[in-house]
Amino acid sequence: MNQAAISRLLVACGAALAAATVLAAEPIRIGISITQSPPGSVVQGTQVKDGVEIVKDMVNKAGGVLGRPIELVYEDDQGIPEKGRAAAEKLITVDKVVAITGAHQSSVCLAAIEVAKRYNIPYVNTNCWADAVRTKGYANVFSAPIYSSRVAESVAETLGKLGAKNIVAFAENTDYGIGQAKAIGAALAKMPGVTYRYETLDRAGKDFTPAILPLRANPPDAVLMAMLPPPAYTVINELYEQGVAPTAKTWLYDTSGLADYPDFWQNVKQGAVDMLNFALYHPAMKQPPLAAEVAEAYKQRTKNNPNRLIFQAADSLLFIVDAIKEAKSTDPAAMIAAMEKMKFTGTRGTFTISSTPGPTYHQMMDVPTVTYQITAVNQPIGQTTLLEGPGMPLDLAKLKRPAK
Repeated sequence: MNQAAISRLLVACGAALAAATVLAAEPIRIGISITQSPPGSVVQGTQVKDGVEIVKDMVNKAGGVLGRPIELVYEDDQGIPEKGRAAAEKLITVDKVVAITGAHQSSVCLAAIEVAKRYNIPYVNTNCWADAVRTKGYANVFSAPIYSSRVAESVAETLGKLGAKNIVAFAENTDYGIGQAKAIGAALAKMPGVTYRYETLDRAGKDFTPAILPLRANPPDAVLMAMLPPPAYTVINELYEQGVAPTAKTWLYDTSGLADYPDFWQNVKQGAVDMLNFALYHPAMKQPPLAAEVAEAYKQRTKNNPNRLIFQAADSLLFIVDAIKEAKSTDPAAMIAAMEKMKFTGTRGTFTISSTPGPTYHQMMDVPTVTYQITAVNQPIGQTTLLEGPGMPLDLAKLKRPAK
């Protein structure tokens, strides 16, 4: 064996020994509260799990944190506030986790953060958009996704450029849906000549025709969606079946990022063609190199293309990992202090953490957003028409109006 071969063998042995040492060390336990069974969005829960598992594997392969491996402890919150509260209690008191992340429904976050606050455990919100998660001002709570007020500002700006004056929204009866609809209303109230109303729909509902039919007689300029699956899919289908939206008169505009769900096209067909989408990810948007690494790992794991939840979940766990490194400790108070001062680089870019009270408190600022339009059934996100994105102003010339 020549010297080069010996050197390579020694390096490989050293890496294997380091990995074995990490695996032998006591793991750092991090709690993951997600929906794994109905009535919440199991699809979202699965995506969050994939995102954090990818990061866990990456971190452990690289030697762990403070010489210790990451262990993820899961609890099923079912998308129900009471279950979310119970999940947080168990993760903290029984499983002895050093932090909690993963939640992807605002009502669950709002219940769980009360428990995390009581024990002063770091809580990183993965996909809860409701402003109320931030406005409570809890020092131990941090947010990785967009927030409702920011979504509302962007949606209102786009509607203004579209010339929409008469606007109706359908919102699910949750903290997220109602909060989003109210925030959009507040943003639109600043625009002269605009009329706006929203109707609340039951997440457990199966038929929303009674709410949709009145729009046939007086079609608005735009119908907005502030709903999550599965009822969101039903509303889109029924709007199309009743000839309400999308039409040459009425835009259909989703504000919830529905189109990048893996089961979107299994549940929605022609009704989504020509729909406008506010979203947090498009394959054509500019992203850091780390995003490509996570995306490739996700494709190998699932054979699917990634969406924004994969990256938000990855960033949620990476943020906790970086806080442990920065604090050189798993002490909750030390981690929280580190989180407040960190400049964090994840899969979606580099973020500062806001300390301003209100809807941006402990928020990762300047989360990238996009607007795109679906133009065909079963269209992958990468083939949709990107209208707006980071460094790319809204291009109305690319818009396609329905034929009738």
